[in-house]
Amino acid sequence: MPRNDETLATKKPVAPLGIIPLESISEIGNRVDAYLSQWRAERSSDHLDDITKLSYHSGSYIVTAKVPRFGSGEAKGCIQQSVRGLDVYIMTDVTNYSLTYQLCGHENHYSPDDHYADLKRIIAAIEGKANRITVILPFLYESRQHKRSSRESLDCAIALQELIAMGVDNIITFDAHDPRVQNAIPLKGFETVQPAYQFIKGILKNVKDLQIDNDHLMIISPDEGGTNRAVYMASVLGVDMGMFYKRRDYSQIVDGRNPIVAHEFLGASVEGKDVIIVDDMISSGESMIDVARELKKRKANRIFTVATFGLFTSGLDKFDQAVEEGIIYKVVTTNLTYQTPELLSRPYYISCDMSKYIAYIIDTLNHDCSIASRSV
Repeated sequence: MPRNDETLATKKPVAPLGIIPLESISEIGNRVDAYLSQWRAERSSDHLDDITKLSYHSGSYIVTAKVPRFGSGEAKGCIQQSVRGLDVYIMTDVTNYSLTYQLCGHENHYSPDDHYADLKRIIAAIEGKANRITVILPFLYESRQHKRSSRESLDCAIALQELIAMGVDNIITFDAHDPRVQNAIPLKGFETVQPAYQFIKGILKNVKDLQIDNDHLMIISPDEGGTNRAVYMASVLGVDMGMFYKRRDYSQIVDGRNPIVAHEFLGASVEGKDVIIVDDMISSGESMIDVARELKKRKANRIFTVATFGLFTSGLDKFDQAVEEGIIYKVVTTNLTYQTPELLSRPYYISCDMSKYIAYIIDTLNHDCSIASRSV
């Protein structure tokens, strides 16, 4: 049961609950639905009237929705049951490239733009009939393009404003690349949730001999941008933290960014200690592996590379080699983004399931309760 079950058992929901997990996130959506159904079946509902009870105790809260495509690649959003008056939560994984569609006889893989367009189609199909709409974007669409450094677009801010203009009331994401992007929609709800607890839980379940104290463990941020994330985890665990900063060559641009010249380390000695390198995402993984190599040069013991989103855009070969060489001990990410069968089969990989956490958030918000820890 959720930690705040006693509070939820005394409050009425804002409106009947509806969940729309798009195909990209259907597996997590089904797990979230199962948790909610179980919790509400076990929860006391004596304070609810008879009409509210009918919708509160439901075998499933999923609202069926489809996004069929024409042969030209164009699409439309279809809601296959009424959503009038519902408190609707739409979920999608914009990084799921495993889905495909036909375009004039060619097979196309979904891009983040395709997933985002499908999300807008479903919102449009709701036609403003829902009581409230909350969008759950585990990986915040275009979050890596959160600031302008030259003559370029501000895609994340534009997307947030577009969703709000379409009638979305709240946006929930996990470990946003830069939470300050919420300044684009200051009058609407925006929550970025940290999965630190799930990381530690996942590691401890798989590594029984991990010692959490200052003499045996240290948290490392791979760059200056992720310092707050590392400080939080180190403070909760009561251990030291350190950080690297990337010295870049600003005289040239390679693949849209200034190349990294060296990783410089700031912090106490890591000699003989297990180390957790924590970041928001693993993209190609080059930066994470470079940091791990630098830590090994400083005689660190086991190295855990931890990230909310494991994209692995360049495949797993580099990580396979790093593990084989003893540079990396474990790779830890959540299931908030698409995980390939190859990744799940790796013995060094730890997957942290976030479905129960998402169900907890939805259940809490549907009762109009705070998701801050002080409320529970």
